[in-house]
Amino acid sequence: MTKKQPRIKQKARPDVSLAKEKELIKDHTLDILLAYDGERRSLIPILQDIQAKFGYLPQEAIKEVARFMRIREIEVFGVATFYNQFRLNPPGKHPIKVCLGTACHMKGGRIILEAWERRLGIKVGEVTSDREVSLERVACIGCCAMAPVSVVDEGVQGKMSPTRVDGILLSFELERKGQIASGS
Repeated sequence: MTKKQPRIKQKARPDVSLAKEKELIKDHTLDILLAYDGERRSLIPILQDIQAKFGYLPQEAIKEVARFMRIREIEVFGVATFYNQFRLNPPGKHPIKVCLGTACHMKGGRIILEAWERRLGIKVGEVTSDREVSLERVACIGCCAMAPVSVVDEGVQGKMSPTRVDGILLSFELERKGQIASGS
């Protein structure tokens, strides 16, 4: 048996892309805020506009909104977490919604949700570390005859099974490898 060599700890370098991303979020948020007067009644429309721009409510944007409206960040955060329409995590490149309405629940929607969670290693409301896939639970998609249903990249996938979950994830992996091979 060979002995493992100790890893040499390298100095952490500042993540330039993260700093640049924060700066872009701040700039775009300030652009949105210019359309508002800063009154408390504007908070929800402001948050809706920010989410429409980014797909979620970034922490940096919440800070800017609080500063603009002269309220505490926790107040903005409280509104954002009270309403189900707001997301605090960035959506994945491939958003997945699993229906747990009555028909889907009765036909195994919970099993499908658990299959997604196991395969992805995340829970509902989370995003994979590579930001490829996000997972949500929804009440009803309106495709009860196709139950159980998942919505993948805005496309309805009916008669879902754990095997179909594997197939969809395989297609994501093949797509990703194709992009890497083509240099994109």
